Amino acid sequence: MTALTITYALLFYAATAVLVFGLTFKIRSYVGTPAPLKIPTTPAPTTTTGVGLRMAREVVLFESLFKSSKWTWIFGWMFHASLLLVLLRHLRYFQQPVWEPVLLIQPFGTYAGFTLVAGLGGLWARRLFVDRVRYISTPSDHLHLALLVAIGASGLAMRFVAHTDIIALKAFMLGLMRFDWQPLPSDPVLLVHLALVALLMIVFPISKLLHAPGLFFSPTRNQADNSREQRHLAAWAAALDK
Repeated sequence: MTALTITYALLFYAATAVLVFGLTFKIRSYVGTPAPLKIPTTPAPTTTTGVGLRMAREVVLFESLFKSSKWTWIFGWMFHASLLLVLLRHLRYFQQPVWEPVLLIQPFGTYAGFTLVAGLGGLWARRLFVDRVRYISTPSDHLHLALLVAIGASGLAMRFVAHTDIIALKAFMLGLMRFDWQPLPSDPVLLVHLALVALLMIVFPISKLLHAPGLFFSPTRNQADNSREQRHLAAWAAALDK
């Protein structure tokens, strides 16, 4: 067992632990945050079914972003849709045998890497060239985008420039899951790519990148506009009301 394999194995175990426990802590804090007011963004649905449909449109189509900024919507949706395809494509490294749907999306996931980087480029340009967005952008915003671009670019480099031994890589990933460590290829681009992915896993729960779970707990989105029909009380207020 080489020092390189041991180092990266421990790195990914630590990154996975930070990601899982960080997400769990954040989601628990979202669940426990009271919503004392009925504040859905209007026009809002008046039924639970309507709220579910609205949330689905937000998650899948980015409806509110489409209404506010078409250019941001184009690049944002391009990035997120491409990211989904890329993640689904990478499932093959964690499965044996590989599921048929994962095999079918391999070509789409490969070229989604280009649209992923293009979408990130558009979002980054927005932070650099749009005055009102540049004014509220912080160094961390640029670092997050740089990290994502570097991950996408290094992944494309492995696919189209400096090929790596994907069979050995898959054996390493499966070995991590089974606690049966296998040698990791020592290709520089692969090592950079994996290190950046581990870094993303570590910073994800404590950064602005963690916005997807928060959407489901936003009272402006998950509340029905039925304040006249049903009195709204936060949990702590309901206890005092008794």
